[in-house]
Amino acid sequence: MDSLLSLRVLGAVADLKSFSAAANRLGLSPAMATKHVQHVEARIGARLLNRTSRNVSLTEAGTIYLARMRPLLEGLDEAEAQISQTAVKPSGRLRVSVPVWMANPPFAALVARYNQRHPDVTLELDLTPRIINLVEEGFDLALRVSSALESGLIARRLGDMHFRLVASPNYLERAGRPQSLADLQGAPFLAYTPVARDGRMSIRTAKGEEEIQFKPVLLSGNESLLMFAAREGMGYSFMPHWLVDSELKKGRLEQVLPDVARPSVPLYAVYPDRSYLPAKVRSFLDYLLECGFPNIGD
Repeated sequence: MDSLLSLRVLGAVADLKSFSAAANRLGLSPAMATKHVQHVEARIGARLLNRTSRNVSLTEAGTIYLARMRPLLEGLDEAEAQISQTAVKPSGRLRVSVPVWMANPPFAALVARYNQRHPDVTLELDLTPRIINLVEEGFDLALRVSSALESGLIARRLGDMHFRLVASPNYLERAGRPQSLADLQGAPFLAYTPVARDGRMSIRTAKGEEEIQFKPVLLSGNESLLMFAAREGMGYSFMPHWLVDSELKKGRLEQVLPDVARPSVPLYAVYPDRSYLPAKVRSFLDYLLECGFPNIGD
């Protein structure tokens, strides 16, 4: 059995307090992760982990042993990563958390081109509206549209994500097309829950910030659902340009006040705070910047 991998498994189990989570991070089965830890324990002749049905924790011996081993493992990881940046092709599984609305043709095409360039990297993309914990859940990278990011992570700004205020042509014909932001006060709104649960939006204009108080009629953390509801004429919604530009071209949606109501939010690539980046992570970041993501098609 690979003793070095066994040490990595031990460290992951200790960090995540879970055999299954550690196995998922390292691309192993839970049974194999258990065997690796047992291999280390057998080699040194001591129990390193306390195991219960609900919790996994280091024993006193495990704490001492891992404290001595971690600097060695981290040094090896850093040396391998530094070499891989120049000498080794990117490879392995790359786990990336991305917003739900990135399930669209432009992003799929971008991913396909990356795969052609780096066929030895297996991309695992998790699309979920919640903010995942990169370290505890074993992700290499996350793409996040936000103006505020949690501490303990490195954030690399990729660009700005532009949003369109949209509604269906049928709705606008029925309710009338607004001529100014003031006309939107009290209008029915399809609200993205993490951002505008109460229907209040602040729009930067040439005159400064102008606040709109919409009337929420649908709340959801799924942008695609909000877009489909807008197509059905339920009201207004702010949508990422990647998600709605094809709908605008097909006439299913109409952009409202395009010269005024066009907010943008920074898009960041975030990853755990460490002094090196594996080749697979660096190659994906460099690729996103090279191809002009996220402003493709804007």
